[in-house]
Amino acid sequence: MHLQEIAFHIAPGAHAVLLLDQAGWHGSTKLVVPPNITLLPLPPRCPELNPVENVWQFMRDNWLSNRIFTSYDDIVEHCCFAWNQLVDQPWRIMSLGLRSWAHGF
Repeated sequence: MHLQEIAFHIAPGAHAVLLLDQAGWHGSTKLVVPPNITLLPLPPRCPELNPVENVWQFMRDNWLSNRIFTSYDDIVEHCCFAWNQLVDQPWRIMSLGLRSWAHGF
């Protein structure tokens, strides 16, 4: 369903390439990939190629680690708080996602 939603929003005549880590659910044989999307798996154990890894680590380091959650709702509340804190800092998101080697071409 997620891929279908992405495919729906791709401009007519355009094609999307989605980078994926090597998580098991990204490679399911039951996965139906729309024709306007190509899945490109990153090599295993290469977090430096996946900038979102830095985002997750920053959120854990600053708002989510060393906590005891009392319930599922408590987890969701803390995660929403952390996400909203991060979204309020667009410069931080940009700095976490930049790769100097990617801009040298």
